[in-house]
Amino acid sequence: MPPILGFAGFSGSGKTTLIEQVIPYLKQQGLRVGLLKHSHHDVEPDTPGKDSYRLRHAGSDQLLLATPHRHILFFEYPASEPREPDLQQCLQQLDHRKLDLILVEGFRDQPIAKIEIHRPDYGKPLLYPQDEHIVAIATSEPGTTHPLPVLDLNQPKLVAAFVLKRIREENN
Repeated sequence: MPPILGFAGFSGSGKTTLIEQVIPYLKQQGLRVGLLKHSHHDVEPDTPGKDSYRLRHAGSDQLLLATPHRHILFFEYPASEPREPDLQQCLQQLDHRKLDLILVEGFRDQPIAKIEIHRPDYGKPLLYPQDEHIVAIATSEPGTTHPLPVLDLNQPKLVAAFVLKRIREENN
């Protein structure tokens, strides 16, 4: 399995924005990047009325929609049995042979290495004092002192450099 690094923080802290800015820098280094994003919301990634939508709603438990540009795998869970996704099961669904790194957004409480995204002005507590898996803090106040590396949330190139250094150290 390729190295896994999570990005964890409270809702609205900027996890998606930071990852969106970091990925291009990782790609420039030739890395093949996978992403696993957790959401607490029910999303509909399909278009109502399209064949795939109709087939999913007809009762298929799994549907793989394949096109020349991408494929999308849907797993349907009974409405009467909603459940939180299992990180390990989700990771197993990725094609590890085609990835050099897997970034995970969310899954805040899972025991994986992660960068904490923290904005002190949001008034939320830091996660790292209660989470030994946090390896760095990306913050809007990078001048603060912590026992972990502190990264500037507004410098995605530097965050990407930290990620690269970390995965290279893991591979040695």
